[in-house]
Amino acid sequence: MALSKIKIAKLEDVLRTALRKRFQVYNPEPASMPFHTRLLGKDRLALYSFIHSLNTNFGTSIFEPVAKELALANFQSVLSQQTAGTQISSEAHNVIQNIMDNLATANVSPDKPREIKAIRSVCQKGEMKKVKPTKVDVKLIGRDGTIYLFDIKTAKPNAGGFKEFKRTLLEWTAAALADDPKADIQTIIAIPYNPYAPEPYNRWTMRGMLDLKDELKVQEEFWDFLGGHGAYLDLLDCFEKVGIELRDEIDAYFRKFKR
Repeated sequence: MALSKIKIAKLEDVLRTALRKRFQVYNPEPASMPFHTRLLGKDRLALYSFIHSLNTNFGTSIFEPVAKELALANFQSVLSQQTAGTQISSEAHNVIQNIMDNLATANVSPDKPREIKAIRSVCQKGEMKKVKPTKVDVKLIGRDGTIYLFDIKTAKPNAGGFKEFKRTLLEWTAAALADDPKADIQTIIAIPYNPYAPEPYNRWTMRGMLDLKDELKVQEEFWDFLGGHGAYLDLLDCFEKVGIELRDEIDAYFRKFKR
């Protein structure tokens, strides 16, 4: 067991709270689906709608609070929905665009250490421009001072979206270094689970845009990074236990839609 009994209990409480909160704010869309309703019943349609809604918001409503709780024991600071910074230098903008152009035309392969070095060298040169980068889903500061900025994505991101993911990671780097040019910064895409299991995660779609070693963590790589070796398997047990515990409560919630 990677996680202590105390940590497991806290994670289970986070899950209960997150799920119950989701029930409180959930309101099925009032769309009329007469054929579906008569075939399946209102309660099953409501359950389907809830699962679809939960999938859409799983990152913010479930994965973020779980990630925060899991990381608390291993990092000096754990925050969610943070801003990487508020400004990027004009020279850093040029470097980012040059990196993106070279990756798009396959003139170079992704190399995160080299890219960070290039951005760091110009992070405060030229005109400092105000920016509003995408929010950081989870921000960690390691005990050695390293800053980790995570963008939590769905299990099957659209292949065409990786170009924007890459730009976001580079912009986070530039914004953070504009504030502190000496910061040890790591910006990472997190995929919470592998939908292709037991086959390896299909990484080829992002190979030309992301540095797979330094910019991507999938399933165990992500959860074990936060909570230590074996955290992912313990976390699955937490989800199962809470699901069983709340099963009657969940069933009762959806029975009301039969009326």
